[in-house]
Amino acid sequence: MPPIVNRETLQSCLEQYFGQIRDPRVERTRAHQLLDIIAIALFAVLSGADSWVAIETYGNAKRSWLESFLALPHGIPSHDTFARVFARLDPETFEASFQHWVRALVSTLEAELIAIDGKTVKGSYDREGGIKALQLVSAWASEHRVVMGQCNVASKSNEITAIPVLLEQLALTGCIVSIDAMGTQSAIAEQITQQQADYILALKGNHPTLLEQAQIGFKDAQALQGEDIEHTQHQETEAGHHRIESRTIWQIPATQVFSADQLEHWPGLQSLVVVHAYRRLWNKDTTETRYFLSSLNTDAQTFARYIRAHWAIENQLHWCLDVVFKEDASRIRKDHAPRNMSLLRRLALNLLRQEPSKGSLAMKRYRAGLDDQFMLQILSANVPQSDAHSQPKF
Repeated sequence: MPPIVNRETLQSCLEQYFGQIRDPRVERTRAHQLLDIIAIALFAVLSGADSWVAIETYGNAKRSWLESFLALPHGIPSHDTFARVFARLDPETFEASFQHWVRALVSTLEAELIAIDGKTVKGSYDREGGIKALQLVSAWASEHRVVMGQCNVASKSNEITAIPVLLEQLALTGCIVSIDAMGTQSAIAEQITQQQADYILALKGNHPTLLEQAQIGFKDAQALQGEDIEHTQHQETEAGHHRIESRTIWQIPATQVFSADQLEHWPGLQSLVVVHAYRRLWNKDTTETRYFLSSLNTDAQTFARYIRAHWAIENQLHWCLDVVFKEDASRIRKDHAPRNMSLLRRLALNLLRQEPSKGSLAMKRYRAGLDDQFMLQILSANVPQSDAHSQPKF
């Protein structure tokens, strides 16, 4: 358990990672310091707040504690102040501060799988105001279980344009990047290799010719039972949640499946990976075959672990945001506020994940709102070692 941070360390950490954000307000309207507003909002979201009123309520309940390390020259801001500030706060700058903190925490990502996937914040849709639901693409570090970054999908675009922007923001050297079919683009594969990383890209119907060639190559490998085709094969079975699932994973060198022109079109392509899954539920049986392109030249068992890790973004990130943080139910809609609040949720999720004590995320949030020492314990687990120093505790 890391030592509890002291006032000076906590103040320094907040100032280092959020103190450089430009205040969107004119000078004469700044009754409350921007750093105080961001810090209170973060602590409140950590403690279960999901609206501006809830954030103000948290601040008023914890005012004496917050005053021990925040300036609060005019007390706790009102919920209208929180709403106005986060609606106008530049999300790009806020995102950069978020990534700065995460990079300081996770200093090395060698052999790390980073899953890229999109999510729609359903409650941000406003029919009367003509506002489309906010779409975000997130980068999830599977081993560390932290959000490395997020990028907004433009209103008249899709994930294909957002993924390259997100990748540019990440230090990918030595990493493996996994993306679902929407991101299976040769330009994205080239960008990943140029950033000195490897890729695993799902291959589906948006590339019909390539998919057909992959299916033919896989059938040939099965028919020959590997006699003239190099391959590795791995089988695994899992049982749980009233189902049994058996998966067979094949890894076939790309040179034995795709043409020279296709190989040239996909930079670094080394392997075709095929996952055949058989699921037995209580009332029916299903089968599914999925295909992946990869720049890795490794065995089927290793690919099985990477592909399995990719889907952790669904239950360890997206599911938690919806169930624990109630993201889809949020009615925050104005200007930049939905995007900035989504970043607060992801930062809070990161902080909770790094706190090592036992307990569900929901119970940790509940406890953080009740117990100031536990809140400090969460923050202590997330102060980068270079920022921590031993001084008297609170």
